[in-house]
Amino acid sequence: MPRALLITNPAAARADARAVTAIRDTLRGGGWWVEVLATARPGDARRFAAAAPEQGFDVLVCYGGDGTAMQVAAGAVGTGLPLGLVPGGTGNLLAGNLRLPRRPADAARLLLRARPRAIDLGQVERADGLHYFAVCGGTGFDARLMALTGSAEKRRWRMGAYVARAFAALPQVKSVTHRVTVDGAARELRAAMVLVANCGELIPPFLRLRHDIAPDDGWLDVLALRADGALESVTAFLALLRGPANGSRQLWFGRGRDVRVEVLEGPSAPVQLDGEVKGETPFQARLVPGALRVLVDPATASHGRDRRG
Repeated sequence: MPRALLITNPAAARADARAVTAIRDTLRGGGWWVEVLATARPGDARRFAAAAPEQGFDVLVCYGGDGTAMQVAAGAVGTGLPLGLVPGGTGNLLAGNLRLPRRPADAARLLLRARPRAIDLGQVERADGLHYFAVCGGTGFDARLMALTGSAEKRRWRMGAYVARAFAALPQVKSVTHRVTVDGAARELRAAMVLVANCGELIPPFLRLRHDIAPDDGWLDVLALRADGALESVTAFLALLRGPANGSRQLWFGRGRDVRVEVLEGPSAPVQLDGEVKGETPFQARLVPGALRVLVDPATASHGRDRRG
């Protein structure tokens, strides 16, 4: 009988007792032993996950958004415990990239037959310790947007909160010079946004960076997007939708395992890791291959392509 620790973030998940009870009862009905812990303070999810092996748990289940999921994932790194994701937050981008069901009840049922898939993580060291991202980290327009969008807005409007903020901010978009160093090779680029991605889809399944990016491919992929003002922002977005094969002077792509991003003009800029603001530039992301075992549909458990050469 699997012993599962269900970690919930009531604020991020907008969860009421019925939703958590439904997830717990679904897992128990499938023969799992389940304990539920709700976060109350920052860092709780990471602490709960890190302590789980000593308490006899052999599966972690997270009900919340990407921020909560990455806190649980950070605690799970090095433990070997698989993580089951039950989407409940604003974006749920990792769950979307892994094609997990969006409805909590469906996601819980999937866990009963799921298989572990080892995925890579990006690791960033900040003044308060190590942080991780599974989808992407970055600086510029997206990070400022996330810094400005409050918790109340996200709970009420979900992704619509980001969309509304983004449209309002387009006229103020401005490119500045960044130094982007990928595996020791430095390049100066003017960009309004620099992303370091571990997954291919920024908004699953609609907005994809490249078709050859997978969360277990052994690479971090870098995008620098150049735009000034609303019109260039829209054209850059459309170029991204069309895909890099069409080419665009506004998009630059790189690939490596160690990426450093610095702003060379103007003040430091906020840095986001899977939607959570974590300090300011500069930042350095390092690939940690196979760092996390995530429970996925058996049909997709071995879909990753090895390009670690």
